[in-house]
Amino acid sequence: MDCKDLHFSHHAIERMFQRGIDPDAVAQVVASGEVIAEYPDDRPFPTTLLLGFHEGQPVHAVVAHDPATGDCHLVTIYRPDPVIWDEAFKKRRA
Repeated sequence: MDCKDLHFSHHAIERMFQRGIDPDAVAQVVASGEVIAEYPDDRPFPTTLLLGFHEGQPVHAVVAHDPATGDCHLVTIYRPDPVIWDEAFKKRRA
């Protein structure tokens, strides 16, 4: 995802700490992750669900993009549960 600057919400920082995901992993996922869902109607900015891998482990990042400034805001980040997500971690299981 093309971001001028990446900002971390308070919630995202808490989740990063709780889940043991460091800022370098976040930057890697945001910079090179695959878009697996887009939510253009989210407010205050459209959000995107990204899938990336850090140290061989899948990571999902929800990022809001401010089209006026080009800045991105990390909403949350987590390791997807294989019980909930398919084997590629791209689609929720039915």
